[in-house]
Amino acid sequence: MQIVTISPNYQIVIPKEIREALHLLPGEKLHVFRYQNRLEFVPVKDVKKMRGFLKGIETVIERDKDRT
Repeated sequence: MQIVTISPNYQIVIPKEIREALHLLPGEKLHVFRYQNRLEFVPVKDVKKMRGFLKGIETVIERDKDRT
C-alpha cells in the first residue's frame, strides 16, 4: 500500500508504480467518487476506444422457464 500526502493546494501525486500499472498519462482525466468513507479514482475512457472491449464475452443467459 502506498501513502500520498495532500499538498496545501489539495493535490496529490499518484505513485509511479500505480501510474504504470494503470497506464495513466499526463493530462488524462479521472472520475472521483466518494464511496462510503473513501475516495475512488476511475480513469475516464473515450467511448471510441472502448469499442470491442467485450468481444468474446458469453452472452447466453439461462432464464427461468416462466420468463421465456
